[in-house]
Amino acid sequence: MSVSISSMSSTAARALCLALGLLAAPFSAAHSLAMPSSFAPLVHEVSPTIVGISVMESAGMQPLDAPLPPQLSGSSLANRRRAPAPAAQIEAAGSGFIVSASGLIVTNNHVVGNASDIIVTLNDGRRLPGRVIGTDQLTDLAVIKIDAGTKLPYVSWGNSAQVQVGDWILAAGNPFALGNSFTAGIVSARGRDIGDGPFDHFLQLDAPINPGNSGGPDFDMTGRVVGINTAIVSPSGGSVGIGFAIPSDTARGIIDRLISHGSIPRGWLGISVGNLASGGPGVAVTGVQPHGPAAQAGLVTNDIVLAVNGRTVNDSNDLIRAIAAVSPGQRLRLKVDQDGRSFGVNVVVGRRPAELGD
Repeated sequence: MSVSISSMSSTAARALCLALGLLAAPFSAAHSLAMPSSFAPLVHEVSPTIVGISVMESAGMQPLDAPLPPQLSGSSLANRRRAPAPAAQIEAAGSGFIVSASGLIVTNNHVVGNASDIIVTLNDGRRLPGRVIGTDQLTDLAVIKIDAGTKLPYVSWGNSAQVQVGDWILAAGNPFALGNSFTAGIVSARGRDIGDGPFDHFLQLDAPINPGNSGGPDFDMTGRVVGINTAIVSPSGGSVGIGFAIPSDTARGIIDRLISHGSIPRGWLGISVGNLASGGPGVAVTGVQPHGPAAQAGLVTNDIVLAVNGRTVNDSNDLIRAIAAVSPGQRLRLKVDQDGRSFGVNVVVGRRPAELGD
């Protein structure tokens, strides 16, 4: 039996299972919190902010029974079902949560990125058409909007940097298109890299996550969103208690830019990098593109980048994320070691080429 890491991207053909999570405050002298006797008060508080999402997308996307790449196993978390022939469309279900009274909703890119039609089901049973405001494939985040005609309840954001391993989470979403459901668990680990790309930096959760929960949020015990579910590890495509969520501190910046611009123009320096054999901190420059931003700033092959804007760089993904978070045209301050000499240099960031992903 093979075990796969499955992301929430429908185009990745991986098993995806997501849920809405509740993270408890740390168990400390200042915050002595016993296991709650019931999550009912919190469920009552956050339920109105959770939505189910149904979409129709091209049948060319990964259907449930299509073979997966040999290194992967499982089924799509988006809960896809074949449409009757000859319709070349597949119905899929996912989750989301309301982030503004005007009807802005956060979900996953793989849920709505290729949708031809979007229907959002509110907690009160209303079904409303949705439209895409912006998507980001690299982080699997998307923003859609509905027009409800009334002000809607919406979530508050929490600080994922304060989340500790062992904190409680409450997970909610739309598993198997059944409607709002909730599960609870703890934060199992922080900063997980599952090998999906440079933007991996997930919270690992043990709350049960199942197909259809894609895009659901993770709440701490104050009812604030600290994560957005994006992937699971599973031998079968169902929950085995290993799920991954995008930290809220990462998601919020992406979501704000999607709302403002509809896409994420990312920064680029024109260098290839690799981790140091010593394990860092710092990242080795293994190549410099002629006439690129880094070359113009004087960086050369075998330089070591130690910090970006005063923050230590621990590995290559750390550096890539720091660069990509900056808009083209802005300046970065790099601390560089070149032939044993440490110095600072300002670099005007370019735009990440399309072939590297938007």
